[in-house]
Formats: sequence, structure tokens, C-alpha cells
Amino acid sequence: MKFTQQPDYSGVLLPSVPVDVAANAAPLVRGAGDPTAATGDGVTWLSFQPLTTGPVTVAIAHPASKVSPAEIRYHIWANADVAALETVIDRMPVLLGIDESALAGWAEFDELLDATAHLLPSSVISARREHPGMRLMSTGQLVDELCTVVLEQKVTQRQARASWRWLADTFGEPSPAGEPAPKIAPRPETVMHIQSWQWHAGWVQPFLARTLKTVASRATALHRLANKPLDDIHAGLMSLPGIGPWTIAETLQRTHGAADLVSVGDFHLAHHIGEALTGKRTDDAGMLELLEPWRGHRQRLVRLIYASGIRFSRFGPRLAATDFRDR
Repeated sequence: MKFTQQPDYSGVLLPSVPVDVAANAAPLVRGAGDPTAATGDGVTWLSFQPLTTGPVTVAIAHPASKVSPAEIRYHIWANADVAALETVIDRMPVLLGIDESALAGWAEFDELLDATAHLLPSSVISARREHPGMRLMSTGQLVDELCTVVLEQKVTQRQARASWRWLADTFGEPSPAGEPAPKIAPRPETVMHIQSWQWHAGWVQPFLARTLKTVASRATALHRLANKPLDDIHAGLMSLPGIGPWTIAETLQRTHGAADLVSVGDFHLAHHIGEALTGKRTDDAGMLELLEPWRGHRQRLVRLIYASGIRFSRFGPRLAATDFRDR
């Protein structure tokens, strides 16, 4: 791992369980062109814009083994901001999903898998043996993650990723790690001042721009909300215009490692879960009914189903994105 600027802090974690950093960080990286996060060459880069400190960049070296416990080396840049450094250092086990509470949850889930093996395809059971390093990462950065998830509402993945690249490239900040580290997401006050014609040029539809400005305008309150119990965070987010169950689930899965929140309202998920567990497509209500035996760990099971390699049928034409940027 080569740096153009030396880290403000370097540390080592010695987890008691396997950790597949690259796979676990995948939900935090919006494609190969994400300006704020990247995984490759044995390193995962993440950048954050905490409200109470300056911007932070973290580089996490992938452990030598994905199937047995191995040390994890990490490096932090925060422009020598002591508060930022201490916050990130303290949160590293939580970020990686290997804090005491998360490990207890995975142990409980593994016991539940053994007890419910008869309800699951053998490939799902095998997937847990093949992916013992699966964890749910937890950034704690509610505002940053809300911005990325809002851009994914009711648009194609290509459009969402293009809009996020535009927003971060155009209005983001340089990383304290210098080049070629990922950029830092835009500050809330910057998002507030983006003009309507700029949103248009960035392929961001008006209803998404309004929601992003709502998130930015409530950034201080959202920062406080992020430290409350998960049910309180869920209730608080539901009160925001433009934020619904799908957005909340997708956000809290990333910010708080929400092990039981399922993305109701997803275009594909219910069909996938239905086919995996029954061989037939289903709707959201049917999906939740199927997942009920794993309540408390439903998102863990969803991740495991995706990791199992089960192929899903697709019907109908793909949704085509309308590119209105030159209109």
C-alpha cells in the first residue's frame, strides 16, 4: 500500500473471526467510478464527512485470509484532527462489523441457520460455510449514506451511479490523504446551494433534488439522530418528506449494520427471495412472510441468499433510463 501523504494514524485489529473486508464493503462502493470509495489491490478506501469534525479517509488493508481470523491493518487521514482520529479509531470494530454486539448477532444467526436448515436450499447453507467472513459494515454516517441512497430512488443503477459521480466530483472535497485517495462527499451546506439547472445537468430529477436538500437542511438533527436506538432513527427518518421504508432500510443497513431491516419496495428483492425459498416469485408481503422464521436476522439471510449463487429469472424488458441532461 503506497501513500503520497503519510497517515495521521495507523493501527491493527486482531479479530476473533474471519472478515472479508472487500465483500463486506461492496454495498458502500457505488461502482468502479465511485469518487468517494474504492476497493482494489488489496485495499478498501472509504471517505466520510462527519459534521462535528473535519473530513476523514480510511484505508483498510484486506486481511491475508477470508476464511480464518487474520490481522487487519488500517490507516486514517484526518488532517491531524484529534477528535476525528479518536472517533474513527474507537469505531473501527463497529465499522468492520466485528464489535461485541455484532459478533453476538452472527453467532445467534449461525445457530438459527442450523435449526432452520430444512427450510433453506442447500446452496444457502453452503454459502455460510464458504463465506465465514461475511459481516455487516456500519459507517455511522447517516447524512452521507442518505445522499447516496436517495439518488437510487426510482431510477436505474446506471443513472444513480452517474448522478453520484457527478455530485461528488463536482461538489466534493479533496481527501486529507491527497491523491489518489477517494474524494470526500459534499458538505450539507454545499448541497443546499446547488441550483436547479446544475441538478438537471447532473441527471438528478427534481423530486430527488428536493429530497437531497431536505436531508442537507436537517443535517445537524440527523447527526444527533444517528446516535439514538434504531427504532428511533427509523421513526425520525419516516418524518422526512421523500424518505420511505426502502430508503431507510438501504441507509441503515450501511450506517448501522441493521441486521433485520429488509428493503421493502425494492424492484427485484421480493422476487429473488421468493424464488430462492419457494421457487416462485412473490411480492413484499409474501417476502416478509417467508423471512419471518429469521426475524432479527432477515438482512443477514438476504445477504447470504445473494452470496449463494442462486440465479433468478427475469421477465420483461429492462428499465431504460431517460437521459434528459441536454434538454
